[in-house]
Amino acid sequence: MNVKDIIIIGGGAAGFFAAINIAERHPNLKVTILERGKEGLQKVKVSGGGRCNVTHAEFVPSELVLNYPRGEKELLGPFHQFMTGDTIEWFEKRGVELKIEADGRMFPITDSSQTIIDCFLNEAKKHKVELLYNESVKQIELRDEKGDVDHQFKVETQSGVFYCKKLVIATGSNPKIWKLLEDLGHSISPAIPSLFTFNIKDERIKDIPGVVAQNVDVNVVGSDLYSDGPLLITHVGMSAPAILKLSAFGAIELANRNYKFEIEINFIKQSFGNCLENLKDLKHDFAKKTVVKLAQFDLPKRLWYKLVHASGIDQETRWADLNKQQLESLSLQLTQAVFKVDGKSTFKEEFVTAGGVDLKEVNFKTFESKLHKNLYFAGEVINVDAVTGGFNFQNAWTGAYLVAKAI
Repeated sequence: MNVKDIIIIGGGAAGFFAAINIAERHPNLKVTILERGKEGLQKVKVSGGGRCNVTHAEFVPSELVLNYPRGEKELLGPFHQFMTGDTIEWFEKRGVELKIEADGRMFPITDSSQTIIDCFLNEAKKHKVELLYNESVKQIELRDEKGDVDHQFKVETQSGVFYCKKLVIATGSNPKIWKLLEDLGHSISPAIPSLFTFNIKDERIKDIPGVVAQNVDVNVVGSDLYSDGPLLITHVGMSAPAILKLSAFGAIELANRNYKFEIEINFIKQSFGNCLENLKDLKHDFAKKTVVKLAQFDLPKRLWYKLVHASGIDQETRWADLNKQQLESLSLQLTQAVFKVDGKSTFKEEFVTAGGVDLKEVNFKTFESKLHKNLYFAGEVINVDAVTGGFNFQNAWTGAYLVAKAI
């Protein structure tokens, strides 16, 4: 009979972090990771373009939770227990120094995700965590607690059967495991994409990929969905934080709209009226200059050119020659430009989905199932997801740490 004390299903970030922290606290326990792939930590490997965006330099729990479209309320308590600073300290104690970049993202100073992978593999080996690869879980059964209390769970993989007292699910967004949890009585919120870019065909952004507007306001027309920040024009539409935040917080509503909707962009964060007054001043100050050649409001030249052109102002028009209609049209393009979104694209390799175990069925003091004693969850298997920037990993570290502490 293949009996373990603790089985962790899933050899990713949350799975390894839980296993190492459990084994370190309890050297006498037999801790086993079952990973379906031929190696683990695959998402860690590709995160942050292969540099591994370990966490984010936000040290106030009430501020940190604002980056979680799903899980904001639930994670506040856990973040008071294990926070960004704890993550930094955990890695530093194990010889991995992290650095903060200008946008707050944190990476190992080596700029290589292999550093994090090596740290986990070394710690797992040091604390005698058993790593079993190519173990795809087919079935999870609860044993009759009145009978064989010692082995509460029966886990069946394609290679055999395992029994354990405590079970940790750290499989991320895995529909097969969600189905098995549903069979155990858990409610699962369906998976929908959470971080994605917008597909937009529009003359105003045609042929200018790579152009960045540094600080814009974006809202989805006919909804309360709003975001701000940098906006990047791509070959197929728009990306960067302003769009990605909108896609994360609007994941459910945008899916319901089948990814066909309109967005309104304020490129200069000014009201239509203020902008119009500023344009009138410019008309006076730069009377003899050509409008298209004199980019204003810190906008990139190529974007300014496109918006001026869209306002019905031609190449040769000087500021002095602008009529009332052209000034209003330009003010409209700068502050209330409407774009049609037709579909979405994946954002690099940062595949994040909303969905998972219903948050009402998880005890957030311990990350234990409220339905079954000794069944725990860590990472994105529960219905928590975040915007890009290291926040999804922080959720994984916090959840896994609290699971270890509870066990």
